[in-house]
Amino acid sequence: MTPQRTRSVLRATALAACIPYLSLKIAWIAGGRIGIPEGSPLRQGGDSLMAMNGLTVLMDAAVIILAFLLTRPWGRRVPAWLLVLPMWCATGLLAPIVVVFPVQTLASVLRDGSHGGGAVTGGDGFGGDPDRFLAPWVWSVVYTGFIVQALTLGALFVLYARERWGHLWRGRVGTLPDGPTRSARRLSAAAVAVLAVLPAVTHLLWAAGSTAGLNPARAAAQDLNSRLNDAGYVLFAALAAAGALMLGYGRGRRVPLLLPLAAAWIGSGALACWGGWMTFTTLSARAGDPMLPSPLLSVTYSVQMIVGMLVAVAGAHFFAEREAARCGEARCA
Repeated sequence: MTPQRTRSVLRATALAACIPYLSLKIAWIAGGRIGIPEGSPLRQGGDSLMAMNGLTVLMDAAVIILAFLLTRPWGRRVPAWLLVLPMWCATGLLAPIVVVFPVQTLASVLRDGSHGGGAVTGGDGFGGDPDRFLAPWVWSVVYTGFIVQALTLGALFVLYARERWGHLWRGRVGTLPDGPTRSARRLSAAAVAVLAVLPAVTHLLWAAGSTAGLNPARAAAQDLNSRLNDAGYVLFAALAAAGALMLGYGRGRRVPLLLPLAAAWIGSGALACWGGWMTFTTLSARAGDPMLPSPLLSVTYSVQMIVGMLVAVAGAHFFAEREAARCGEARCA
């Protein structure tokens, strides 16, 4: 199969994977109740839920735009930041689903023979009884679609980035030169490692079954699915910190440069985007809602968002310096 044919197949697959989610969301915006059982709080969501559905439609539609951008000739002329930023966000939002949802589904099958997984929501209140909000088949169909989107879009981005920016991650960690921002990279890496301790520890405690720092309603909602969600955040915090430390301090001198870059990309995206999303969704919650996050949970969301954004900013400076050094050696305009 030719490279162009491969891209076309991946693009078509990504587009097809968007259909179930977009169809459901559009149906709900139009007043339909498919997949929403009787008694579900989503039937009385009001204007805030309508606005949230509209926003998530736009977010999934962005996958369609990215799929074309990564496969069409005009996509090569798009400014780097206009592609990299939404791809980083897409990676961050989809990576926990790719990692956690299959584990949740397998655990559900082993536990009681059910084929439905839990909701990878980062603890937004679905944990404990996701079927009260949506029919089990909705979770399976939608999250399977998300996984396909993640894999196909990720493959397209790798092919695109290798052709456009592959020179920026060649070599090994030990060959990184002493650039003018090395001290800043080290300071950023140290800050990331220190700040990442809070979300890593809190999520680890909750993954182990502790309810410390959770309000009564969220503590009662803790189950295997929510603990697996928390375990996923521990993994992403470790990836972000490890990637930042390796790049900042040159640890693992023989390690290919691509590995810590990939770890920092995925880990920071998951922390920042889900921390930001969970903070945003709680802003629309009604006062007195028992599922409102506790102070510790709010701080955890905020700190993991800061950690992810700090890694992203440091990464942008790292690539800018690499590109400037290459252009200086090649005397490019």
